[in-house]
Amino acid sequence: MTFAPAPAFTTRPTLRGTFGVAASTHWIATASAQSVLERGGNAFDAAVAAGFVLHVVEPHLNGPGGDLAGLFRPADGDVRVLMGQGPAPAAATLERYRDVEGLTDVPGAGALAAAVPGSVEAWLWLLAKHGTWELGDVLAYAIGYAEHGHPVHQNVVTTIERIRTHFLDHWQTSAALWLDAEGNAPKPGELMVNPTYAAVLRRLIDAGEGRATRAERIAAASEAWKTGFVAHAIERFVRTPHRHSDGHDHAGVLTAADLTAFEAGDEAPVSIEFHGFALHKTGPWGQGPVLLQTLAILDAYGRLHGLADEHLDPSTAFGIHVIAEAQKLALADRDAWYADPRFADVPLAALLSPEYAEARAALIGDEASAELRPGSPDGRTPYLPAVGAGIGKDGLAEVDDDSGDDECSDGAYADEAGDVAAGTAESAATAASRNDLPAGVGEPTVDRHGQTRGDTCHLDVADRFGNVVTVTPSGGWLQSSPTIPELGFCLGTRLQMAWLDPESPAVLRPDARPRTTLSATLVTASAPNGSTRVLTLGTPGGDQQDQWQLPALLRMLVAGWDPQAAIDAPTFHTTSHVSSFWPRVWEPAGLVVEDRVGSDVIAELERRGHSITVAGGWTLGRLSGVGSTTSQGMSTPRELWAAANPRGVQGYAAGR
Repeated sequence: MTFAPAPAFTTRPTLRGTFGVAASTHWIATASAQSVLERGGNAFDAAVAAGFVLHVVEPHLNGPGGDLAGLFRPADGDVRVLMGQGPAPAAATLERYRDVEGLTDVPGAGALAAAVPGSVEAWLWLLAKHGTWELGDVLAYAIGYAEHGHPVHQNVVTTIERIRTHFLDHWQTSAALWLDAEGNAPKPGELMVNPTYAAVLRRLIDAGEGRATRAERIAAASEAWKTGFVAHAIERFVRTPHRHSDGHDHAGVLTAADLTAFEAGDEAPVSIEFHGFALHKTGPWGQGPVLLQTLAILDAYGRLHGLADEHLDPSTAFGIHVIAEAQKLALADRDAWYADPRFADVPLAALLSPEYAEARAALIGDEASAELRPGSPDGRTPYLPAVGAGIGKDGLAEVDDDSGDDECSDGAYADEAGDVAAGTAESAATAASRNDLPAGVGEPTVDRHGQTRGDTCHLDVADRFGNVVTVTPSGGWLQSSPTIPELGFCLGTRLQMAWLDPESPAVLRPDARPRTTLSATLVTASAPNGSTRVLTLGTPGGDQQDQWQLPALLRMLVAGWDPQAAIDAPTFHTTSHVSSFWPRVWEPAGLVVEDRVGSDVIAELERRGHSITVAGGWTLGRLSGVGSTTSQGMSTPRELWAAANPRGVQGYAAGR
C-alpha cells in the first residue's frame, strides 16, 4: 500500500450499530431521522421526515421551492436514482429570455431562474412508493419546528444579514418573513418560526382526509401541491415583476400547469466498476457521471504509467496533481456534452469507455493544464462554452476579447450589504473576483477564493431492514427569490444552469431539466465470502460536490480508511472549469486546497503550475455518509455505520 496511513485520531468516531443510522448537514434533521427509525419507521420514512425538516432548519440552503437528486437501494431491490429535478417551464424559451427579457445569461436570482419545484413531489413519491408511515406522522417534525421554532444557526443569520438591505429595498415579502419589525435579522440561537409553511404542510395532510388508503392520502397531498392551492399561489405571485440579479425587474414564467405536468420518480443509475466496487450516480441531466469519468481516467492513467495506486493518494502533491488534472478533463466533458438526455444526444457510453479514458489520461502531464479541454467521443466535435472571463491569480478578471462584451451583460453587482445595484458597467467576473455578488447568486458552499457562502443540504439513512437512502436537496433558499407570502417559501434558481446559447447541449428548453450539480453517490460491493456492502456519500458544494467526494472515496475504497477519517482528511478542488452558476467564470489552473495538506505539498503543486488558493483547514465540503454490511444468507444488515463532517459546525450523525 502506497497511500498515506489513516490518522490515529478523528474529530468524532464513526458511529457503528445494527439498528439504524442517519447523517445529515444539520443535527436536528439527523435527530428527526433517527427518531423515525426508533419509532419503527424505515429509512424512507426517516429520510422524508428529515428532508422536510431541512426546509425549516436550513432555509438558507434549501426549501420547498427547490429540487433534489439522490439514490436509494431497497432491501429487496436494485439501486435506483431519486429524480426530483424539475424542468424548465413551458414559457422558458430562448426567444422569451433573450429577445423579450434582453438576457444573455439566465439570472442567478429571481423567478426567471426558477425551474419547476421538484423537491416536495420527490419526497412524496418516495414516501408513497417505499415508506410505511402516514404523511401526517412524517411531516409532524417539520410542522413542529416551523410552528414552535428551532434555534437559528449562525450561518442562517449571516445569510439574512448579507441580503437584509436587498429584502428591505426590493423583496419586502422576504423582509416580512425573515426580519423583525425594525428590519433586523434574528440573533443566533433565537427561536425562528415559519407558521405559514407549517400551515401549508397541514393543508397537504388535510387534502387526504377521507381517502381510503395511505397511498391515496399521499396522492391527495400531491394533487394539492401540483394542481391546487400551492400551484396557483406560485403562478399568481410570479406574475408581478421583481428585482433579479441582473439589476432589473422581471416577471416569472412559471405556471400552475407547469407544476401539474411534472412527475417525480425513479430511474436507473449510471454505474461503473472501480477497484471491486460498483459506483452509482445520476444520469447526465446531473453532473454525477463526472465522478465516474474521473475514476475511469485515473484507472487509465495508472495503466499507462505502470502505477499501483500512488497516483490515487489525495495526501501527496503527486496524487493531488493527477486527481485534479483528471477532474478538469471530466468537468470539461460535462460542459461540452452533459444535458437532459431526453433532449440532447449525450454520448455517455463513449465518455465512460476504457478507450476514451485512456485517450483522456494521456493528456495529463507533469504540469498543470490551464486550458478547457473537452474531448471528442466517437469523433464528434465538442461544444466549447463561450465563457467571457477567467479570474486570474491576482483576483482580477481577464475578459476574453472574443466574447463580444467585456461588461456584465446584465449590468449588476452587489454591494457589501448584499443589495443588488443596477446599471453598473462592471463585468460579472470582476464582481465575482471581489466576492460581492448578490446574496442569492450561485451555489458553491465555498467560493472560488476559499470563502464560505453556503448553498445546499445532504442526508443519508440506513435501517435494520437493509434499506439505504442518500439525497442532496437544494434550491429555493431564502436568498434566491422573493418569498411567496401565502406559502412561506420562495422558488429556486436551477435554470441558471441552462445556457442561452443554442449550440450548447444544455441550452434552455421548455420541459428540459437544467443540468444540476446535485450529486450524491451510492456504492455497492459483493465480497468473496458472500457478504454485501453498501455505502453512501454526499455533500453540498455546487461544482465541487463530486470533487470533494472523490478524495474521501479513494481513501475509503482504495486505502481502506475509516469513513470518519476519510471525511475529516484535508481536501481540495479545482476551479479550472466553467462555473455552473451565474456569472459564468473560470480560473485557469486554479486549485483550492485546505492548508492542512501541508506547506511542502502546496509548494510542489505551485511548482507544477497550479494557481493555488489556500483555504482554512476545515472549510471545504460538508460530507456525510452511511453504510451497511450484510453477511451471506442474512436478510438484514450485520453492521451499520454513519459519519458526518465537522466542517460548518452543523452536520452530525446518529445511530445505534
